[in-house]
Amino acid sequence: MADLILTPNIEKADDFYAELLAAHDHMAKVDSDALNARLVLVLANHIGDNAVLAQAIDAARLKTT
Repeated sequence: MADLILTPNIEKADDFYAELLAAHDHMAKVDSDALNARLVLVLANHIGDNAVLAQAIDAARLKTT
């Protein structure tokens, strides 16, 4: 089993963030939410490891409480 990487691991993270924000430009909230949901599913499929995905859910949950 792999472990979830929680340390910075994205090359040119600011560029990625700008691209992500641009993808949401001029979208209604419902469409923006749908884009986020599709993105989560695409990335979850890419990861493909249920244990890592469970770690990610736990880490995200801890950030919102």
